[in-house]
Amino acid sequence: MSRSEADVTLRRATAPDAAAAADVWLRSFAAALPTVVSPRSADEVRDYFRDVVVPFRETWVADAGDGDGIVGVMVLNDDELSQLYLHPDWRGCGIGDQFVALAKERSPDGLSLWTFQVNKPAHRFYERHGFVAAERTDGSGNEEREPDVRYVWRPLIP
Repeated sequence: MSRSEADVTLRRATAPDAAAAADVWLRSFAAALPTVVSPRSADEVRDYFRDVVVPFRETWVADAGDGDGIVGVMVLNDDELSQLYLHPDWRGCGIGDQFVALAKERSPDGLSLWTFQVNKPAHRFYERHGFVAAERTDGSGNEEREPDVRYVWRPLIP
């Protein structure tokens, strides 16, 4: 089956989406960041999505319908794009582009985000969308203890 951005609908997550959104996060994290050790177990990640992320954050999902269900998750926290993860089988299908466009629409004055320094594909993706690296750290401020990069996006003023 050919996958494209037309195959998915972006919508706000609801309580029944929490488990599927957590599973997307877990699969994506494992595939994209094999050298980064998650400080949380899979069950802790699922609990966090159920108890915190979906009910208390602006959480969006990419829903591919009955066949595949939830294939992407994006979490906004004010002007921070705090999470954007895609099921590995759905990378390169335009869903990330749709999520970033939505994030910019929701935060038109600008956005920031953190990504790990080892995640070069994420750097290229965000830079393609106008984000600029603004700060690099040694990782002492994140729970993974992994060096990271803060990216910012500001709209162009005509």
